Amino acid sequence: MYDCIIVGAGPAGGTAAYHLAKRGRSVLILEKESLPRYKPCGGGVSPSVAEWFDFDFSPAISIKANTIRCTWKMGDPVEAELKTPEPVWMVRRDVFDHFLIQQAQKQGAELKDNTEVTGIEFQSDRWQVNTANGSFTGRYLIAADGAKGPMAKWLGFKERKRRLAGALEAEAPAQVENGHIAHFEFGMVKNGYLWNFPKADGYSIGVGTFIGGEPQDFKKILDEYGNSFGLDVKTCKQYGHALCLWNGEQKLHTDNAILAGEAACVVDPFTAEGIRPSIFTGLKAAEAIDKAVGGDINALEKYSDVINEEWGTDMAWAQKLAGLFYRFPGVGYKVGVKRPSAPQMMGKILCGQLRYGDVAGRAIKRLTPFGG
Repeated sequence: MYDCIIVGAGPAGGTAAYHLAKRGRSVLILEKESLPRYKPCGGGVSPSVAEWFDFDFSPAISIKANTIRCTWKMGDPVEAELKTPEPVWMVRRDVFDHFLIQQAQKQGAELKDNTEVTGIEFQSDRWQVNTANGSFTGRYLIAADGAKGPMAKWLGFKERKRRLAGALEAEAPAQVENGHIAHFEFGMVKNGYLWNFPKADGYSIGVGTFIGGEPQDFKKILDEYGNSFGLDVKTCKQYGHALCLWNGEQKLHTDNAILAGEAACVVDPFTAEGIRPSIFTGLKAAEAIDKAVGGDINALEKYSDVINEEWGTDMAWAQKLAGLFYRFPGVGYKVGVKRPSAPQMMGKILCGQLRYGDVAGRAIKRLTPFGG
């Protein structure tokens, strides 16, 4: 019997596995795909995650972007070099996620990939996890199987507070020019933005909407955006995927089990950043499970409290900002993005140096006269 079974080998699962195994706990990671596996994602990672680990992430970073360039309908550009100690990391998720898992394996965690979970059963004080490749037993369970995974429902979280957002992404192989620039376009799509993030061997180019609204032709919008960079995204494989945005404080634990990563609906509702919050929940999940194995009967409840207080409180500000900005994006671009300090603030938020609570009050005051 394992101390903990983790379902899902993304950033949350890999982080939890690493920190639990490092503490000497027996860990099994179950992943339905074979690693390394592709995951649709812009791949921008806040360098602040490095402080939660004691190893070098360099092998998992494709390129670093130290400049943000924002546009409105591909014009009216605002460009700023980030004055942060470390640029934003741009990663390929197949490489990044697998790298994290490999670090966990070095600490003693066990991986069974190409192993889809088919059901779970709670047996008085332990979980039996059934897969096509046999059954496994663990004292505790971490559900880190993403936005579309079944674990949350199986664990009884049928009414999670979440806002589902949609995104479409293409990976465009190319000779990369100006690989230090991350692009954001706010005028071509309603209720969201487009992005073009450089990698060493091409671009991750995508479109997402974050507050609902009428259906839009994502493929047409993405094609037009790609053309502006000389990219033919029609010839690239495109991936549609859901995002689980944070939508309010909620319980993230149950009997001997907790939710982490997108299964816990922690994606930033303003920027759609998902990797850093997933890693944060993985870190806190590992701390909670370690304490629970050690006999702390309140450890899992404390996990819910920590995520709600340390991440959710700031996401409440992000949600307010998103509600105003994306409903009135033209105004938001003029009074927000075009302010000289705005790209720097955006960069600091993306790099984990600033919290929304530090800047949201002033930003909302600027936007509210137009949107109130």
